[in-house]
Amino acid sequence: MTDREAVLRYCLSLPDTYQDAPFHDENWQLVRYRKNKKAFAWTYKWKDGMVRVNVKVDPQWRDFWRQAYESVIPGYHQNKEHWNTVILDGSIPDRDVKRMLAESYDLIVGKKS
Repeated sequence: MTDREAVLRYCLSLPDTYQDAPFHDENWQLVRYRKNKKAFAWTYKWKDGMVRVNVKVDPQWRDFWRQAYESVIPGYHQNKEHWNTVILDGSIPDRDVKRMLAESYDLIVGKKS
């Protein structure tokens, strides 16, 4: 998975989700859970043209993902304990990108509004 459209398509296939551009900047596209309006995927193009996506992460899994893939780093502009940034450079298998997105979704859905 290397393009934003694939990430957005997958995220929007999860129940009760919608796409949002809250910063009035087309570069930043978020996917939120409709019932509590919390974002679980923040997509953006970096200066190098590479697409990145920030995902919420359980702190117990945070370091696992960071150690498993060089393209998973602490969350850009977010709490480094609870968010990872996934660089979509093709080095991470689609199944693992989807797993990180689904785990992020599950964490957001579990939160009270």
